[in-house]
Amino acid sequence: MQHTNIVAQGKAVMLAMGTSPVMFLMIGLSIIALAISLERAWFFVRASDDLERLARELETALETGDIAGAQAKMSRSPSAEAKVVLVGLAKADRGARAASEAMAAATAVQRKKLERGLGFLGTLGNNAPFVGLFGTVVGIIMAFDQLGEANGASGAAPTGVMSSIAEALVATAIGLAVAIPSVAVYNYFQRRIRGVVSNTQTLTHVLMSWLEAQRPLVATTTRPSLSTSMLAEA
Repeated sequence: MQHTNIVAQGKAVMLAMGTSPVMFLMIGLSIIALAISLERAWFFVRASDDLERLARELETALETGDIAGAQAKMSRSPSAEAKVVLVGLAKADRGARAASEAMAAATAVQRKKLERGLGFLGTLGNNAPFVGLFGTVVGIIMAFDQLGEANGASGAAPTGVMSSIAEALVATAIGLAVAIPSVAVYNYFQRRIRGVVSNTQTLTHVLMSWLEAQRPLVATTTRPSLSTSMLAEA
């Protein structure tokens, strides 16, 4: 008896709700997804730069040992890659290991900025079809309820039943219409992020190779020679 009451109450709630709330929800979510997509597209456009030019300018400055010049060139770039290299250049006087660790941390920070809002797109793309399916289930319940009220008096399905089935199919279509673009945009931006990370590694390797090349020179200039130490002892 209790089970019957729960089913009846659930049915009453769904019939009272209808498919309209689900459709309005999907439309609202699609507007949010569109806003995030446009914001991320503008962000990537503003943060893009010529990698080959950056690498060439960085390498030219480092060849002459001009750390300040390299910092000035990187600071003029709006790209995430240049921001990471700037952190490494700031730690260059502390050695290759310190610069490498600083750039690894900076890369994680920049990646978090690049991925801002994309979690919503991924979640929406994965779950929008299920929200649409919920609207479809509600529409089917409405159709069968109206069909039951007709008591089979007519051989043709009542108009209300056909309308409810149409609403159910529209809910499914809206769910797919929201999910497919969200997944496509999410995948596109993820590819862009992987490209940015790859470009960042390219620039950091340029800096790290120069820092590694400086290590033997520093060791040679700071280590006392054998003759000098012998004279000091004498």
